[in-house]
Parts: sequence; C-alpha cells; structure tokens
Amino acid sequence: MIVDIYQVDAFSASLFQGNPAGVCISASMLDEATMLAIAEEMAVSETAFLALDTMSLRWFTPKVEVALCGHGTLATAHVLAERGEVKMGDSVTFNTQSGPLEVTVKREGIAMAFPVPELAEVTPNPSRLEALGLHGSVIRASYCFGEKELLVVDSEDDVKALSPDFAALNTQPGRGVVVTAASSDNTVDIVSRYFAPWVGVNEDPVTGSAHCALAVYWSQALSKKQLIGYQASTRGGQIKMTLSEDHVLLQGQTVTVFSGKLDLSKK
Repeated sequence: MIVDIYQVDAFSASLFQGNPAGVCISASMLDEATMLAIAEEMAVSETAFLALDTMSLRWFTPKVEVALCGHGTLATAHVLAERGEVKMGDSVTFNTQSGPLEVTVKREGIAMAFPVPELAEVTPNPSRLEALGLHGSVIRASYCFGEKELLVVDSEDDVKALSPDFAALNTQPGRGVVVTAASSDNTVDIVSRYFAPWVGVNEDPVTGSAHCALAVYWSQALSKKQLIGYQASTRGGQIKMTLSEDHVLLQGQTVTVFSGKLDLSKK
C-alpha cells in the first residue's frame, strides 16, 4: 500500500518554527501497529492519521495514541487545503475519539472548534513543582483538566526560565503539564510552556489542546473572550483563542516542510 505522508510546521507561517506534525493520509484507517511504527519513524511530537473513507482522524506520539491533538488537526486541514480537497472558506469535520471536530480554512489561518475543558482546582504537588523547577516561584493557581495539569505562575520570566528535571517528572504519575503566566508583551495576552515526558514528549513546541484549558482560565482572569497566546518553547508559536459556551476556537497558521509517498509493502 502506498500512502501520502507530509510534515507540516503548525502554528507558524515560517519553516522551522511552530510545532512539526506528521500527516499520513490513506484511503482507509491503518492498523494501530502500523500507525505507531510510522509515528516512531517520523519522530515528531505527534503524527496525524486521516482515513478518507470515514474522515476519521487519529493522533500518535512516538510512544502512545492521544485523544486530542491541536497541531496535528491543524496540519491535517492544511494538507487537505493544499491538495485542493478543502477550499478557502470551507469547513471539514473530522471524526475523532474526542468527538466531531470542525475545522474551517480561512485566509488569516485555519480555525478549529475544540471542546471546552472543565478545570478543577487542586493543591500543587510539591514534588511536581520541584521537578519542574518551580519550587521558588509564586504559584497563583493550580488546576487539573482531565489527566493534565495547569499551573499559573507569577511572571513570564518564570515560564521562560523553566528547566525541568524530566527523569524526576517521569517517576511521578502524570500525562502533561502546562505552565503559564500573563505576557509582558502588549501584542500577546499570555505565555505558556507544555511538558509531557509521560507520553514521550519532554517539551511540546506548541500545544493546541492545552490552549483550550488556557482559554478557559485566562478568559475569566483577564475578562476577555478573545486571547492571543504565545508558547515560549525554543521553536515558539502563536495561537489565537476565542471562547464561547460550547467550544474553544483555536486559530493558527501553517507551512508544509515536505511531502512524499510511503510504501508500506516494504515493512
């Protein structure tokens, strides 16, 4: 079987910035072992797999399948638009483990309607703070959303200075943790970084799904429904968030790095 495969830098209009995602498009869904093997081979934080017969979309890190991936969804819609299968102004709905995800191709970027996560306030774990390098920082708020955590710290400098001990994090239960603060740049509302060594991604460059939780927290904290977020990883990337009652609209730009054909008969 020959399948089309791409690498796309998501949440960036320039090469080598944003979050690189693999995109594999096939007539029908591949088996899980093959998808995991492809994700390991691509060696990026997530590879998206789209089956055209059902418009089913799944995402794999090099180690596990994930239930929701923002940059992989953005990258997949971008590829469909470049292939001419989705036109400017059109919407497409992907069937996923997290329910139907509607994505719209706009001139100013691709917009994705994602579920609104529920935040539950929790007491910060001292061992987690130590491993993250936050033991001397002011923690303004701490929440969980699903299996993941959101930590609000005092300043943008605290976010940018983080140098986690990933070995120590891996000894603790977890799935992912986003650390965030208000931005000191008047063109951006918030900054964040996201760590997920538990799923094989020490630091994710730009994390769409985490910005759903960030939109919920910061829209209330800043009294704004529309926000601009910057994820301050080494690569960096920007996401526009709009919170409504039934979804979080995430919007970003994309650029294709390369495309090719994968011959699965050789495996």
